[in-house]
Amino acid sequence: MDRYGPETYGERIAERYDDLHRHLDPGAAVEALARLAGDAGEVLELGIGSGRIALPLAERGLTVHGIDASEAMLTRLRAKRNGRTICVWLGDFADVAVEGRFGVVFVAFNTFFALTTQADQVRCFENVSPRLADEGVFVIEAFVPDVARFDRGQRVSAIDVGLDEVAVDIAKYDAASQRIVKQHVRVTGSGIELLPVVIRFAWPAELDLMARLAGLRLRERWGGWDGRPFNSDSGQHVSVYERAQLPL
Repeated sequence: MDRYGPETYGERIAERYDDLHRHLDPGAAVEALARLAGDAGEVLELGIGSGRIALPLAERGLTVHGIDASEAMLTRLRAKRNGRTICVWLGDFADVAVEGRFGVVFVAFNTFFALTTQADQVRCFENVSPRLADEGVFVIEAFVPDVARFDRGQRVSAIDVGLDEVAVDIAKYDAASQRIVKQHVRVTGSGIELLPVVIRFAWPAELDLMARLAGLRLRERWGGWDGRPFNSDSGQHVSVYERAQLPL
């Protein structure tokens, strides 16, 4: 997809993001992240967006920081109640270009896959590692890839069919790069709206190897924010990485 950059998704979807994801309850994520942060209280979200998780965390008394590549998304965040209490940086979150160390660094809702190359994903792990406090953790929420959803490398699915509008997802999958290029297409009487997204997915085991390269190791993995066991039937995972122990 030509001219697609780290900021494209957020810039295109910012006005509609909260409405499209209003069905998502951040409660379990907030509880789990607050528990992991403990007394440290310093939390950094990568791909903070409009603050769906960050704002409830701040209301719990945690000091929340965030990075996002989209100025439009950060504008939405700042406009919300308590939005300006969160310190944010504009930029590619793979760089983790912030000051300080954090008890929790996290990236939620498949956003890690917005880094569209394996090199960028490895770089993110490497840059997160020095930003962790001694007992800090890096938490990733992501889907478990299921390439069987694609037929000959493509997929079309009806999201919404109404009297006055239709919403369709059109996606192509490239097995060599593990990239999915998708358009969320909404057709109404006012015209056609295109919301593009490009992701590069990784299997849990691949993420574990990236962690090892960055001096981290898997501490635990759940099948969801509620802490349910992760198994072969899990469609998503929440993976918690910590610093690897130095050899004796």
